[in-house]
Amino acid sequence: MAGGVGAAKLLAGIVKVIDPKELTVIGNTGDDIELHGLHISPDLDIAAYTLAGIVDKTQGWGISGDTFQCLDALKTFSGFEWFHLGDRDLATHIFRTNLLRQGYSLSQVTQKVCVALGLKTTILPMTDDKFETRITTKAGTMHFEEYMVKRGAKDEVLGVEFYGAEKAKPAAGVVEAIENARRVVICPSNPVVSVGTILSVKGIREALKRTDAVKVGVSPIIGGKPVKGPADKLLRGLGCEVSAFAVTELYADFLDVFVIDIVDASEKERIEQLGVKVKVTNTVMRNMSDKVELAKTMLET
Repeated sequence: MAGGVGAAKLLAGIVKVIDPKELTVIGNTGDDIELHGLHISPDLDIAAYTLAGIVDKTQGWGISGDTFQCLDALKTFSGFEWFHLGDRDLATHIFRTNLLRQGYSLSQVTQKVCVALGLKTTILPMTDDKFETRITTKAGTMHFEEYMVKRGAKDEVLGVEFYGAEKAKPAAGVVEAIENARRVVICPSNPVVSVGTILSVKGIREALKRTDAVKVGVSPIIGGKPVKGPADKLLRGLGCEVSAFAVTELYADFLDVFVIDIVDASEKERIEQLGVKVKVTNTVMRNMSDKVELAKTMLET
């Protein structure tokens, strides 16, 4: 179960440990947004580009070596520039949007993208239905990407809303993937707007509770701070403390094992009182060796 950049790092390690054909990625679509008339799926694309070996490793998103001539030309007409889309990246969004308009589902389009990129791994959107994560701030309620990218996640979070959650159904294959899995890995993604978004789709949390698979999560919070992104502001916005313990509480009804960083070793006893086993290890993925070692921990613990 994966969000964006943090999940992609772990996925890069996992496919070094197991056959990529044995991996199914359930991706967050709450960040999906329409810009320039195109349907953009940021988290699905980060996973696909990473597994295809073409992701921009410096940024953690987009395509390595991409150019931005189309975006530069668009600025001439509209001045629109807050969401960076490279030229090769735009091809993905054009391809996706055309197929969606022809009546294909998002999961069907995602499969076609994976095939085109030569992936052996299956990537499934959490839902094919319209779904949007919106953040409430003093400046108003806005799409998560506007909060995160345009405004730099500087606003205090007053609330989080999942538009469409009441009607959204899991995409085809999502529940079956969970039920038939030998192991479910909860990536170190934002617990509120990445993993939390996936869990808000009716039927997914229930599938996690009933599957016989071992369910292992890894904390995106180290030493009271997120490794990347605004998880701290989002957790506070929901009235939660910013800690590995707080993340465990959000998953405790289905999680078997939680992997925390050595910095947070003192949290072990408190977390285990929630009925979740704890593994303490290095969770900072600075290089491929770190990614592989963490992947081994997630798959063998």
